[in-house]
Amino acid sequence: MALASAPPPSPARRLLATGAGLARSRTLVIGGGLLLLLVLLSLCASWVTATDPLQIRPRARLRAPDWTYLFGTDSLGRDVFSRVLHGGQVSLMVGLLSAALAAAVGTAVGLLAGISRLVDAVVMRVVDGLMAIPSLLLAVAIVSLVGPNLLSIVSAIAIAEVPRVTRLVRGVVLTVREEPYVRAAEGLGIPTPLLLVRHILPSCIAPLVVQTTHMIAAAILAEAVLGFLGVGFPPELPTWGNILAEGRPVFQRAPWTIVFPGLFLGATVLAVNILGDGLRDRLDPRLARTVKATP
Repeated sequence: MALASAPPPSPARRLLATGAGLARSRTLVIGGGLLLLLVLLSLCASWVTATDPLQIRPRARLRAPDWTYLFGTDSLGRDVFSRVLHGGQVSLMVGLLSAALAAAVGTAVGLLAGISRLVDAVVMRVVDGLMAIPSLLLAVAIVSLVGPNLLSIVSAIAIAEVPRVTRLVRGVVLTVREEPYVRAAEGLGIPTPLLLVRHILPSCIAPLVVQTTHMIAAAILAEAVLGFLGVGFPPELPTWGNILAEGRPVFQRAPWTIVFPGLFLGATVLAVNILGDGLRDRLDPRLARTVKATP
């Protein structure tokens, strides 16, 4: 008598199993926990501090940190703690939007380049040309030409990251398209768009997730550099780059104007990179086998 095979696990059970596996990674827990704390502080800035980040107090200029102003004040008497928390909202938003845009465009172009030789011959030459230009220099040039606003800054940072995503996805597509199940699907006459979405795109998700996390960190840092150079958002809008730029002239007298925003910026980039390394260790089958085999 043949034994009845066990029913396949439901999507909810698979999701819970995946979540439990991710929770066992110390790297993921540390990076994700630190990033979640920083994001919550930025999102709840209006509740954490009731001080207006734009309010000028001439009598409280360059005041050292105390119980009234936890991070001190800047050269205009504005509360640095409030400005750092509110500035995190802008910097995090730019990082997420830039990474999402670069991932979407790069994935679409990479899929087309990997499946079509004609598109590959044209696109990859453009990608090679873009990668020859330093990403920060390219972003500065684009923002300087278009003007500093949310759309131009996000687009400039994303354009600098698109070539990396394109090359990553193209490489995965060139490898996966030689697999027997993909060849079988082609033999059955499945249309190319359906073949890309159903059989090839799922293989790109794991490396793409890891690449996206590192792009978020790079985009946050790029936005801060643009603000520090004076080509980012307007000075009246608090961002970590603008706060660092405004604190540079008075750094020797008031080091807190640079130290605290620099710490928040560094902690955020570090948390995102740690999270990306943890995701890579869990999502890459080769690394996952190595981790399991390690006593």
